[in-house]
Amino acid sequence: MPTSPPLPTRVLLVCAAIGVATGILGGVAGLITPVVLIAAPWAYGLILGSHVLPGIIAQEVLRRPFVALITHVFAALISSAFAPMWTLRFLGTALLFGAIQEGIAALTRYRAWGAWRFFISAGVIGVFVAVIVFFAADMGSLDPWAQIMYLVISVLGPVAWTAVGLSIGTALRRAGIARPR
Repeated sequence: MPTSPPLPTRVLLVCAAIGVATGILGGVAGLITPVVLIAAPWAYGLILGSHVLPGIIAQEVLRRPFVALITHVFAALISSAFAPMWTLRFLGTALLFGAIQEGIAALTRYRAWGAWRFFISAGVIGVFVAVIVFFAADMGSLDPWAQIMYLVISVLGPVAWTAVGLSIGTALRRAGIARPR
């Protein structure tokens, strides 16, 4: 009796399509990053938070293991075509965000798909990134108000983008993208 592959071609194609669409957004985010870091570094978390979209949309649409990670990698490759100077960062972010999103889903054995689960992963990503970027980008040299704004926006950015991703994913499911196997 033939066995079906763990990720059928249809699932991989949906991951690729979501990855291309969100990868274009990620490429634009990469292109405007230097401007944001110079003009308004406290707002960087909103730009970086957009990188949660591939995994959120893929998990909401497909509700299967590994789709967040695969879609993040597709998105990183597309983003790299737009902003090649950030290729390693795109790939690192894809692996980190995808792993966190997959890890939270795995804790529920890929059975809980309520919005709360997506927002937990967004909060974990927001806190993690806020701390890392705070030190890596020397945000401590900013005025105290800007440091506070940076931390708040860095945590809330992924949460806001998660809400956007859930809306898109829900609309795609309603449109029939996630047909039953």
